[in-house]
Amino acid sequence: MPSELINKYFRTESLPHIWCPGCGNGIITRAIVKAIDNLNLKQDDVCIVSGIGCSSRASGYLDFNTVHTTHGRALAFATGIKFANPNLHVIVITGDGDCAAIGGNHLIHAARRNIDLTTVVFNNNIYGMTGGQYSPTTPTGDKGTTAPYGNIDANFDLCELAKAAGATYVSRSTVYSANMIIKQVEEGIKNKGFSFIEAISICPTYYGRKNKKGDAVDMMKYLKDNSINKATYEKLSKEEQENKIVVGEIYKTQMPEYTEKYQKIIELF
Repeated sequence: MPSELINKYFRTESLPHIWCPGCGNGIITRAIVKAIDNLNLKQDDVCIVSGIGCSSRASGYLDFNTVHTTHGRALAFATGIKFANPNLHVIVITGDGDCAAIGGNHLIHAARRNIDLTTVVFNNNIYGMTGGQYSPTTPTGDKGTTAPYGNIDANFDLCELAKAAGATYVSRSTVYSANMIIKQVEEGIKNKGFSFIEAISICPTYYGRKNKKGDAVDMMKYLKDNSINKATYEKLSKEEQENKIVVGEIYKTQMPEYTEKYQKIIELF
């Protein structure tokens, strides 16, 4: 029951949250907590690290070891925490701007090291907290306060970026499919290495309104109608693949984990 999760894992004195009506961030936050609960992890064995942005407000609501860090630096802080205590389950909560713009360099290096962190990106296609500037995932042609005539940049495919950089578990889901997010976070925590989970969220206030995407229900329906699993997607023609959101497990492999390799170096002396 959601209320049981709230009483057990949330700082109820910090509620109600300040996310806008219709925002998908609450769905992702609950999914993370539900995944932790399903795995029966002790709260003291979990550390939640967040950067700056709408998504990163979540760490303030959650009753674990939590660190709310500077903009784009959540993965750098999380790397230090994991080195200090490799037994912790370190989960990074970040947004598309926080992770892929100012924090982009930290993302690629955390991935290439295969350090045992679980990173969950709340991707709402916009910088919501600061008023709706376009982000690295804003689709080409869509508008933001800093792109009033339409974004001319090509948008990042965050999962392909993480995969190419060396992440050993990569998946994508949407807030329409909350159960899929739960399962993917569970798999990410269980993976001994760098796990990257992109959860497509909705921002009716700054992204949806500016781009005439309708209300929260309309945006949810869009996610429902345009999401497709990887196996089915690969059978489509190029024309049919256009504008589809590929969900599910994107990539999984096994590689040596970074803190374990580092410990072996220490043991040489």
